[in-house]
Amino acid sequence: MAKDNNPNSNKFKVSPWLVYASILLIFLFISYITGGSSFQEPAQMKSSDFNSFLEKGQIEKVIIRNKKVAEIYLSKAALQNKANKKVAKDVFDQPNKGPHYTFIIGDVGNFEKKLDVAKTEKKITDYDFQESSNWGDLFIQLLPIIIIVGVWIFIMRRMSGGGGGGGQIFNIGKSKAKLFDEKTDIKTSFKDVAGLEGAKEEIQEIVEFLKNPEKYTNLGGKIPKGALLVGPPGTGKTLLAKAVAGEAQVPFFSLSGSDFVEMFVGVGASRVRDLFKQAKEKSPAIIFIDEIDAVGRARGKNNMSGGNDERENTLNQLLTEMDGFGTNSNVIVLAATNRADVLDKALMRAGRFDRQIFVDLPDIRERAEIFQVHLAPLKKVEGLDLDFLAKQTPGFSGADIANVCNEAALIAARNNKTAVDKQDFLDAVDRIIGGLEKKNKIITPEEKKAIAIHEAGHATVSWMLEHAAPLIKVTIVPRGQSLGAAWYLPEERQIVRTDQMLDEMCATMGGRAAEKVTFDRISTGALSDLEKVTRQARAMITIYGLNDKIGNVTYYDSSGQSEYSFSKPYSEETAKVIDTEISMLIESQYERAIKILEDNKDKLNQLADILIEKEVIFKDDLETIFGKRTFDANLEEVVS
Repeated sequence: MAKDNNPNSNKFKVSPWLVYASILLIFLFISYITGGSSFQEPAQMKSSDFNSFLEKGQIEKVIIRNKKVAEIYLSKAALQNKANKKVAKDVFDQPNKGPHYTFIIGDVGNFEKKLDVAKTEKKITDYDFQESSNWGDLFIQLLPIIIIVGVWIFIMRRMSGGGGGGGQIFNIGKSKAKLFDEKTDIKTSFKDVAGLEGAKEEIQEIVEFLKNPEKYTNLGGKIPKGALLVGPPGTGKTLLAKAVAGEAQVPFFSLSGSDFVEMFVGVGASRVRDLFKQAKEKSPAIIFIDEIDAVGRARGKNNMSGGNDERENTLNQLLTEMDGFGTNSNVIVLAATNRADVLDKALMRAGRFDRQIFVDLPDIRERAEIFQVHLAPLKKVEGLDLDFLAKQTPGFSGADIANVCNEAALIAARNNKTAVDKQDFLDAVDRIIGGLEKKNKIITPEEKKAIAIHEAGHATVSWMLEHAAPLIKVTIVPRGQSLGAAWYLPEERQIVRTDQMLDEMCATMGGRAAEKVTFDRISTGALSDLEKVTRQARAMITIYGLNDKIGNVTYYDSSGQSEYSFSKPYSEETAKVIDTEISMLIESQYERAIKILEDNKDKLNQLADILIEKEVIFKDDLETIFGKRTFDANLEEVVS
């Protein structure tokens, strides 16, 4: 069971109803011990009325307090008299125990003689002199005020954030950073982070400095004040920060960039000040800001809605705290983002974020290491090939691989298996990429034939082209939003050449070309293919400069600021040329695909018939029909 890292989780939480009940019980207790005198003041009595009560024998006893005030307790018979109805009951409609009346006496000696005579004549049971301090009466009088003040303090503390819920009004300028205890809260270390060797090596220097600063300072070196982790989503930026927290053995403050954002003006800057104040008090310390682009966007660039002053104030305060007058070098800031292009230049300069650590998608070797980590808790078959799994997941991030392993375990459990095997992982990859199978989807035979021809067209064209991605399998089982799919294993290239992109575009257009060659009519089934091909063609012409007509020009803005501009970076005439070139490029590959399919029409139909019969075909089936690819001689077999 995961340990609760919330330091307030074990604190006793007081219910407001418990407070209200306690106040009521206090009042009732005071009423009981004082006979209700705190709630009902005795009625004032004249001296003549006292003499009348005394003569009639209606007084049970008299208590003279401090030789000044006489407290009169009536007998039971007197309390039944209608004249005394007002003093017979207390505020809770219970019998009033007294005193029922009071009056200020004059000469104490004469009053005592009068009581002696009445006691001798048995008109009064007893009388007594009592000395009492005024402090008790004063306390009883002030008790309601004390209770009201106590309740007010309790409510204010609840509103200041101690009680959770909606009460944060007095704590709104405080930092929301969570402080992790390096000894108990964080168990992640660099051993738990697979791959990312370069990133780990760079960030480990920061950890080494915190552990052994003299090693660096003796040579006159200074530790970087900040390190920015940049990379696509799911590549392990936050996991790397957790490993730093576990390895550094120093206080670690963690929060998200959105934690600075609030509807009230000035709150973000206040939270930044409070965060760095806490970190400096516990220095050396590490602050980790996840998704820093929430507050670190470039200032004054949003022309559509004007600059967000509150966000910019927060960023200005962050810049000042990281490298301004009086900054403390013992506080190191780590941050993570996948939008480094939109960050402010002042935030990225040396002295604030001295290092940018790029956390890229894992290569085939790193994917095998990541699989090894995520497969550890699974019950898997013996001899599971990690290299095979790594080859089947090109372009997958660490989070994607974790999802593959989890899906494979769920699929194996669904099939009542005792261990997760190779096929479960293949099914999991298909599930994640293509979506859930929909075998019960109603498809007419005519539609099934069209889908089979379409997918067979992809397979045929890609088989005949040298630079197209190697085919793994083809299916016409509906999955997700698609009615069929061809699965490829793309080569992991660092650079892509023109002929490689053209071959990929031609293979993508093979589905629609097959419909044209076979039926002499086309359908709407090629929407995703057209979208992909159009995106590739536009990138070739406007981004990579791979078009002779446009030339070696790119309209790509790596800073990300072009999204705020109303105008295009090229003229209307250039836009027409770009549109024309995109259309010509796509149509030329479409015609090329038609030519390939017309030359292999018999094999296309043969492949489609097998596909209709089996619904899923693999690389071996294509080799049976087309023979081995000559330019595939050195390609490793990836499907057994």
